[in-house]
Amino acid sequence: MTSMKDRQEGFERKFALDEEQKFRAVARRNKALGLWAAEKLGKTGADADAYAKEVVNSDFEEAGDHDVFRKIRKDFDAAGIDQSDHQIRRTMDELMAAAAEQVKNAD
Repeated sequence: MTSMKDRQEGFERKFALDEEQKFRAVARRNKALGLWAAEKLGKTGADADAYAKEVVNSDFEEAGDHDVFRKIRKDFDAAGIDQSDHQIRRTMDELMAAAAEQVKNAD
């Protein structure tokens, strides 16, 4: 019985670690995405950092990436920035892959 309990606890620790890494990777991706979008919007320095924080915070509105995408799309549309939905999503995917790798290598 002890080995079964040890195995279960191991799976639980692994799950918790995976979820923590996923959360950190998404937050890192959102910050990078915010900085990318800020550059497209002509923001620099403290304004770019503040915008990146807005993007990170927008992810807490609902589950998934839809809230982050909507914020970027809305802000680009309001500023007249010519970026397709596909380009935004592709950038989100590329930044997510990079962020996941960074988080994985940091541990």
